[in-house]
Amino acid sequence: MPLNAMPDDHPKFPPHGRTGLLLVNLGTPDGTDKKNMRKYLKQFLSDTRVIEVPKALWWVILNGIILNVRPKRSGAAYDRIWLQDDPDGSPLRKITRLQAEHVAKRFEQDGLMVDYAMRYGEPSIPNQLDKLTAAGCTQIVLMPLYPQYAASTTATVNDELCKWMLKRRWQPAIRTVPPWHDNPTYIKALADTVKAAVKKHGRPDKLVVSFHGIPKRYFVSGDPYHCHCMKTARLLREALGWDDESFHATFQSRFGPEPWLMPYTDESVVKMAEDGHKHVMVLAPGFVADCLETLDELGNELEEEFHEHGGETLTYIPCLNDSAAGMQVIEELAAANLAGWVDLTPRPVDVKTDATEIKLRKAG
Repeated sequence: MPLNAMPDDHPKFPPHGRTGLLLVNLGTPDGTDKKNMRKYLKQFLSDTRVIEVPKALWWVILNGIILNVRPKRSGAAYDRIWLQDDPDGSPLRKITRLQAEHVAKRFEQDGLMVDYAMRYGEPSIPNQLDKLTAAGCTQIVLMPLYPQYAASTTATVNDELCKWMLKRRWQPAIRTVPPWHDNPTYIKALADTVKAAVKKHGRPDKLVVSFHGIPKRYFVSGDPYHCHCMKTARLLREALGWDDESFHATFQSRFGPEPWLMPYTDESVVKMAEDGHKHVMVLAPGFVADCLETLDELGNELEEEFHEHGGETLTYIPCLNDSAAGMQVIEELAAANLAGWVDLTPRPVDVKTDATEIKLRKAG
């Protein structure tokens, strides 16, 4: 047999030599009904990175209580923000898809494929990695869309990547994008969205910078998340030139009875209303795309609490989403982490900063 000949049973490999970029966000259910919510919550809350409780005990709590009670309540919350006549349904899925499409269009060239995935729900990380490798990607950059690192977000995305890699005989070369909590372009984009909101709605009595919380125990165990959040907040305050009296960093979305990172967003905003502050602005820098925790928890529930305790105006500032400023951040990170595999040039700095606004269907 000639040296360059292949045996008859030799596998047919896909084309190779391309580079893939996969943007990954947290996840979303496929629908707001009980079945879809239960499926999503089971996958999400079964992740030991998210819930660090002994497995046997948590199995009983999750399957015996939470999955029988929470799907209906969570489904009602998702229903308030669901894009009813949109094939994406979920605002998070829609925005993440648009972000990937914008990057693909901006860096359109032979040899580069850009796609997106969800850690929980669809499209899944394994399926999207299979898709990229089947299309010939032998080197892939994975970008977890979390500016601040946490084991329950960035690490669990990387875990899913590693699980997929364990099953591959022919593994692609992999890079993962590190957190960018102090990236100057990111900080400037956040500051510019606040300035645009102040120009439109007037300067508030208080600006609340709300990050998703984690149990305090995770931080004590060595998770750098709190430090990353506090540095983002400090750099943003300095970029705005605001004092500590009008600028407040808080944590939202606590779950369960144990202490989480404080101060809590809801309690802080209620106290502001009770102290006579009539206008509060809220920004969520840890989210690169609007989702349940921003659109409903901050845009609906927090606003209601603020009004109930004497406040008048709560202005929620949308996430960077697929705005020009938001895309500049993602493009810059993509270009830096693809360098050497694919050399790209991010867009010029002179961009508009008004973030995408998702219209909410208010309950009632």
